[in-house]
Amino acid sequence: MINVALLSRWHVHADDYAREVKENEHLSVQLVWDEEEERGKKWADELGVPFEVNFQTVLDNPEIDAVVVTTPTSLHKDIIIAAAKHKKHIFTEKILAFTVEECEEIYKTVKANQVQLIVSMPRLTANYYVYAQKAVDKGWLGDLTTIRCRFAHNGAVAAGDGNYGWLPERFFDAAQSGGGALIDLGAHPFYLTNRLAGPAKALQASLHSIRNLGADDNAVVIVEYESGSLGIIETSFLSNGSPFQLELYGTEGTLLIEDEQIRLRSSQFEGNGWIQPEDAQESLPIPMEQWAAAIHGKSKPTITEEDVIQLTRLNEAAALSQEENRRIELIELLGE
Repeated sequence: MINVALLSRWHVHADDYAREVKENEHLSVQLVWDEEEERGKKWADELGVPFEVNFQTVLDNPEIDAVVVTTPTSLHKDIIIAAAKHKKHIFTEKILAFTVEECEEIYKTVKANQVQLIVSMPRLTANYYVYAQKAVDKGWLGDLTTIRCRFAHNGAVAAGDGNYGWLPERFFDAAQSGGGALIDLGAHPFYLTNRLAGPAKALQASLHSIRNLGADDNAVVIVEYESGSLGIIETSFLSNGSPFQLELYGTEGTLLIEDEQIRLRSSQFEGNGWIQPEDAQESLPIPMEQWAAAIHGKSKPTITEEDVIQLTRLNEAAALSQEENRRIELIELLGE
């Protein structure tokens, strides 16, 4: 059994990860720590486990094998590095850190201490992504020319006279979160499109703060990939009823995914009409399951360091693009 400490209820997915730990036969929640004591004690009481007020005590506890980090993103680097140095395996919410430099420092420490680090990128395990990757790999779409991916919800749509929707106010504190809709929801279209299109070359971003809550709540990014394909990334906290959409367009075909419905059209198939695949791929193990399996040495995670680094790289470039109102060549961020 892998004994787990939950570190902070700051992120809205903290409860989801606590549930996934409890549902995994190889993992066990042992205690809670939170940078806000009152919030942490309440969570610990709900889970029926002790609350530890001192973070160092968590690290020094020999009974704790691993940690789930859902702190403010601004705390990720220090907390994850400290956990790794104390030989704790780490599961964390995206994004890993605000800069590529910070990400690389984290990975260096993780490798030196031989612990497992997984960043939650759940849509890379979904059956529709697996099918989309199969369509690209088998050439059913020909040369990939454009990917459009949209992930949006109404988390900042306030009811009545309120200023915020169902997302907590702290989500719009850029000092803690690093941004708004793009860095949070936009992460999913970014990492999916990166996987499907390959290395990115440049981008231009438009991040809007329509509600003026302190961070962007509506954003679009156009990414240019080395393959020649374009990625159109759309996200919003102000979109009611917006389905998840992943669209791939190529010289030989089109693949449309809306929520979990898949339609494919390819000149390589007889009839060249729309088909709804009956042989859609099975999902991969979710990130939490991959983490547990990796700790036990049973399998290598499909979510990679490259996925994590490139997500942060594109977020850095998007922030710079917005700040300077221009197209950003990613090589600029490498100092070359």
